[in-house]
Amino acid sequence: MSAYLIPDSIRSEIETVLFAPIVKATLIKGGDISEAYKIELEDGQAFFLKFHKEELYTMNSIFTQEVKGLNTLRSADTSLVIPEVISHNNTYLLLEYLEEETWGNDFQFGVDIAKLHKNSNELFGFSEDNYIGSINQTNRYHADWLEFFFRERIEPLTKQAVDKGLLNNRYCSIFERVFNYTYVIFPDEPPALLHGDLWSGNYLFTKQGPAAIYDPAIYYGHREMDLAMTRLFGGFTPAFYDGYQTEYPLQSGWKERQKLCQLYPLLVHAILFGGNYVKQAKALLDRFF
Repeated sequence: MSAYLIPDSIRSEIETVLFAPIVKATLIKGGDISEAYKIELEDGQAFFLKFHKEELYTMNSIFTQEVKGLNTLRSADTSLVIPEVISHNNTYLLLEYLEEETWGNDFQFGVDIAKLHKNSNELFGFSEDNYIGSINQTNRYHADWLEFFFRERIEPLTKQAVDKGLLNNRYCSIFERVFNYTYVIFPDEPPALLHGDLWSGNYLFTKQGPAAIYDPAIYYGHREMDLAMTRLFGGFTPAFYDGYQTEYPLQSGWKERQKLCQLYPLLVHAILFGGNYVKQAKALLDRFF
């Protein structure tokens, strides 16, 4: 596939960074706000490139925040493969290219995610806001998980959904009940380093052996948030959960908390895509509150 599918300005900058012309670009299906390609040089080196589909997104720091997330994961105590950042700006992101293996060790993947979650922090949140998809994700620090969950996750997105006409205004009046309810059901655990957007499209098994994770929306939060996301959209085997439980067992009652944890990604998807995600978010709000 021709390298000329890549905008001239981006191609020129990438070729300057790599000191070589791009001879081949292969489209990688997936992203909603970005186009992604495997690009190859004449000497056979390959890299992963993605750039924004719309000019709108070049005006913010989505890629800058993604780089900070990747670098934070790379500096964590983990056996997971995290792609190395080669270059980036507000328009594009260039990473090392990871060769995908069809099959991998799901049990070990679960163990490795559990070990990632053992990386901790004094407070819940992150040093700055970032993004989940194209939605701004606020990460102000809180000493209490439930305060963070309510103030930085449920409340902002419920208000966004109401403002967009996706939810009735009555849902704004349930905030304090949401907050009080979460105090009842969440166990007290230390802040865990989370991927933040852990679904099947954001991991792969590598030729090197360990699983790789990418496209993060990181913060320090309750570890059940990551696991609830894995169960929301599928793509994770029973062996994955067995591995996780072996390394870092969940506290009792996690099944009851799972749906509440899934409210956040469902609100994200409701705002981004509408449709059935709105119905699912409404159902959870009505179920719990």
